[in-house]
Formats: sequence, structure tokens, C-alpha cells
Amino acid sequence: MQGTGERPAAREDLLIGRNTVLELLRTQSAVECIYLQKGLSGTISKIAAMARDKDIVLKEVDAKKLDSLCGLGNHQGVIAQIAAAHYSEMADIFSKAGDEPLFVVFCDGIEDPHNLGAILRSAEAAGAHGVVIPKRRSAGLSWVVGKTSAGALNHLPVVRVPNLVAAMEALKKQGVWFYAADMGGQPWCAVDYAGPVGLVVGAEGSGVSRLVREKCDFAVSLPMRGKIASLNASVAAGIVLYEIARQRMKLQST
Repeated sequence: MQGTGERPAAREDLLIGRNTVLELLRTQSAVECIYLQKGLSGTISKIAAMARDKDIVLKEVDAKKLDSLCGLGNHQGVIAQIAAAHYSEMADIFSKAGDEPLFVVFCDGIEDPHNLGAILRSAEAAGAHGVVIPKRRSAGLSWVVGKTSAGALNHLPVVRVPNLVAAMEALKKQGVWFYAADMGGQPWCAVDYAGPVGLVVGAEGSGVSRLVREKCDFAVSLPMRGKIASLNASVAAGIVLYEIARQRMKLQST
């Protein structure tokens, strides 16, 4: 009997081949994104339509990109990347907060999965109620993020939104104050984080984007006393997260 030609992908988070991906889309599995080869039609068009119906990110790439992802596997023009966990809704973050003032982290353009995973790990450990990431220009919940988070994904809601600014505006109407971890701000430990807090962490190099920065109420900075100009994004996030946690613990003990 002739086989389908669909061999296992080189990475454990990838499924390749048209029939395999179609079957995946018929299930309730968490899908991070789907890579489609440019210029193909037929079954590929059906896959694209099903993905759009499920609001799954589609990335059109050339055949070389697909070859590099799956090694020797016969991808047939399509590769699905499995997410390490299902994305949550904003209501899940509020549910986790309960009667506590909201404590949420916004990741603005964190494209390195190791950085995102480390931020999730620190956020969960510091008592944050959830993390919000943009649908585009960001790492998603890949297996690398899941592994780096060291289990945080099992306990921390992660919400993916089309527009960070719109999500911030909605939370500001509910009393959340936003603090951008960015250059040129107040010292991180001289700021009062009482009440509902949204900490915004930007990408290494570019930092917090202009439109997101304009929606923030404060900017907080870490002193750079050495020769280098900046810290790793996840390290900077961890320092500020624990200052917020310290102040909350102090309030709870009084």
C-alpha cells in the first residue's frame, strides 16, 4: 500500500503534511500557528479557511523556510506548530485575581521564546494574575516557552489579543494603572504600585513601542551602573515584578 509521504517532523512541536494538519484542525488541540507555502491552492486553501475560522495565526512562507523547520520531512506545503497550552480569556485573569487588586503583565514585542518563558515564570512566582501578549510581533506559547516557564503555564493565564493598546484602554477604564519598564523613567523602587497594576515589558533593543508607552501612566527604570546599556528583558521584568510583590506583601502584613 502506498504511503502518504508524511514523515514525522524534526521538532516535537511540529506536525507536517496536509492530512495531518487538517485532522489537527478538526480537534480541540491548541495550535500556535500554521505555516503555509506561498502560491499553493487546493487543500492548502481549505486549511487556511479552517484556521481563520478558529482565529489561528497563518504565516505564508517559502518552501525553504518549511524545509528548514521540518528537516527531511515531507511537509507538502504546510506545517502546524502546536501550542504548549491553550490561550486564556481576560475573564480568566480577573477570576484568578478574585478580591485582590489586579496584577497583570503586558509583553510588548517579546519575540525571543526564552525571554517570554522566563517572564512567565517570574510573573507566576511574583503573584501576577496573568500575562497579555499581542497576536502579532510576539513569541507565542511554543514548546520552548512552555519549557522555559518551568511549569508556570499550568498556573498562569496567558491572553493573546489583536491590539495591546485597545486591551490597555479597556483595563484602564476598570482602574488599572500601567507602568512601562523603560529607559528614562523613575527609579523602579521609588514608585507606589498600590492598587490595580499593569506592568509593561518591552522588547530588548527597541523597548516599549511608542503607542503602548503613550498609554502608560508611569515609566520605571533600573539604574545601569556598569558599562552595558541595558538588561535582558526577562531579568528587568523579574526585578520590577518582585518590587511590586514586595509592596503588596507589605500592605497585606499591616
